[in-house]
Amino acid sequence: MTDHINYQRIAKAITYLKANFKLQPSLDEVAQHVGLSPFHFQKLFTDWAGVSPKKFVQYLSINYAKSLLKEAETNLFDTAFATGLSGTSRLHDLFVNIEGMTPGEYKNGGQNLSINYSFHTTFLGEILIASTKKGVCYLAFIDEHNAFELLKAQFQNAVFTECKDDLQEKALSFFKGQKLENKSISLHLKGTDFQLKVWEALLKIPFGGLSTYGNVSNEINSPNAARAVGTAIGKNPVALIIPCHRVIQGNGSLGGYMWGLECKVVILGWEAGKIDGDCFNGNFPL
Repeated sequence: MTDHINYQRIAKAITYLKANFKLQPSLDEVAQHVGLSPFHFQKLFTDWAGVSPKKFVQYLSINYAKSLLKEAETNLFDTAFATGLSGTSRLHDLFVNIEGMTPGEYKNGGQNLSINYSFHTTFLGEILIASTKKGVCYLAFIDEHNAFELLKAQFQNAVFTECKDDLQEKALSFFKGQKLENKSISLHLKGTDFQLKVWEALLKIPFGGLSTYGNVSNEINSPNAARAVGTAIGKNPVALIIPCHRVIQGNGSLGGYMWGLECKVVILGWEAGKIDGDCFNGNFPL
């Protein structure tokens, strides 16, 4: 009964936020609307939604701002005003914190952003890896997926150069059987605060180890957000380096994988073999 009541409260809060996000409602206002203290409401909402009420408002705001920025005649000032923000500086901060780029860069589709990319043959199949000057931003299996088109869709106006750089070279060490330390590879990730928390938690799963969606939810202090965690894992832009393949269901079944369960089984088996054989000096063709 308590869970049902809490669900109704959160549903009521989300409905209120969706209708009033342009007013940028305070925590106190939303808590009062659902009949809870601000402290209790903050904790309850975060547990159920996986993000704080403030972050939820930010996501609503930025999605609305993104829809406006896609209109050629809309400028940054008008977008900030229509979204309920006090000025373009707040719009800038919102985009940098959540999207990893400025609103101007978003509107320009990554214009002036240089991305290097290269294709490689590995023992797991063909892959595409891409990087900016900040770090690796993309790694995907090709197979039936048009990986390069998906990459370009994220940054329509970026400058793409086919070449392998040092950042990519370091990331490719995974395919040589080398364990990757959490901080050894620079990443340039574009995602929400919640997605970044999930991806950071995945980096803590050791080579050859396994975790569950529930464990990852607990790791990021959102125990009721297993479904949202699964969605964030599915949005992982950097295969293998952020080891989403090491997450399985609580009942022991493998769960899903963007590039298919067969690929997931092969990766997990290969990692387990490396651990059992204690042979991290293996070499595979790149």
